[in-house]
Amino acid sequence: MDYKYIEQLLERYWNCETSLEEEKILRTFFSQKDVPVCLLKYKDLFCYEKSETKTDVLGDDFDARITALVEESQPLKVHKMTFTQKLMPLFKAAAIVAIFLTLGNAAQVAFRQDNNSQDGMEAIQQQTQDGKPVALGDTVKADTLKNLPDNTVMLK
Repeated sequence: MDYKYIEQLLERYWNCETSLEEEKILRTFFSQKDVPVCLLKYKDLFCYEKSETKTDVLGDDFDARITALVEESQPLKVHKMTFTQKLMPLFKAAAIVAIFLTLGNAAQVAFRQDNNSQDGMEAIQQQTQDGKPVALGDTVKADTLKNLPDNTVMLK
């Protein structure tokens, strides 16, 4: 028997040119018991819908089983967030930006100063009121407090 029409439909099917009616003809042809040997390799492709729908049906108790697996025995606890907690990521980001800006400014000041230590010392002395460097004044106060006896109180 000549199956030229079926072969033409198969060729159009592989080129994605078939209509829904032509694909239905192919499914009907391959669902027969007597399919020629040369076309037998395509039978599973067109008959899979009938065999798969019979085996892949969910049971009536499927919803109940899934719901039982998903249900949580503990009630959900609601955690209220304050306004400050909501803004905490913003605060952290602002702190990181402030740190980077501070370090950047400190690095610029360090690179602007000459390697001559006298120029650096003069710049520090110009910033103090009494002519002594700020760091030196703080160190002197700390040293005098360490040398005082324990029962002595220092007055300003």
